[in-house]
Amino acid sequence: MGQALHLTSADGHSFDAYETIPTSHAIGTLVLVQEIFGVNAHIQSIADLYASLGYRVVAVPTMDRVQKNVNLGYTAEDMQAGSTLKAAVEALPNHPVMLDLQAAINHLKPFGKVGIFGFCYGGLLTWRSACQLSGLSAAVPYYGGGVQNEAGLIPKCPVMAHFAEEDSYIPLDSVEALKKARPEIEVHIYPGHHGFNCDHRASYFGQSAQVARTRTLEFFQKHLTA
Repeated sequence: MGQALHLTSADGHSFDAYETIPTSHAIGTLVLVQEIFGVNAHIQSIADLYASLGYRVVAVPTMDRVQKNVNLGYTAEDMQAGSTLKAAVEALPNHPVMLDLQAAINHLKPFGKVGIFGFCYGGLLTWRSACQLSGLSAAVPYYGGGVQNEAGLIPKCPVMAHFAEEDSYIPLDSVEALKKARPEIEVHIYPGHHGFNCDHRASYFGQSAQVARTRTLEFFQKHLTA
C-alpha cells in the first residue's frame, strides 16, 4: 500500500505523488507516469505491484498543474475529461510537467538507479524524460501516443517501447517509422488495442500485458540492478 509523498519542483511547484516502498531493500527505483486519468486505482495498483517485486516507485500526478487530485475512470465522459486535462498540460509554456518528473527522479536517486515507465500520455512523457531529463538509467513507454512524432529526440538511456497491433491512435506504419528513425530503441508490438495493459479498461488484453510486463521487468533488472 502506498503513501503520499510531497515533492517540490525546481520552479517551486509543490505536489503530492504516490510512493510505494518495498518491504525489503529496493533493487531499483521507478518513476511511474500516469495515463490521462490521474493517479487512479489502476496506476496505484501498478505502483503497488512493482513495489511487491522489489522496486521503490513514485507515481507522479502529471495533471497537477492544471487540476489537483485527478482521479478518473474509463467511461466516455472520463476519456473526454482526461483529454481536456492533457491538452491543458501540453499547452503550458515550456512543458513544466517535466520539472515534476525530474523532482521524482531526484527524490529516488539516493535509493538506487532510477528507471521510468508510463502509459498512453505517460508513455509520451516517459519518452521525453528519457531524452531530456537527467539521472535515468532505463525507460519503458507503453503505447505512448505522440512518441512517433518526436522521433527526432535522442534518448540518454536505454529505451524499450511497447505498442499494440490494432491501436487506432498509433498506426503501425508510424511505429515502423520510429524503429527506422531510432534503431537503438527496443520496440515490441503486441496483439490488442490501445490500453492493453490496463485491466480496468475494455481494451485489456491479458496475454499481451503479461508478456510486456515480463519484458519490462527483465529490462529493468538488466539496467537498474547491475
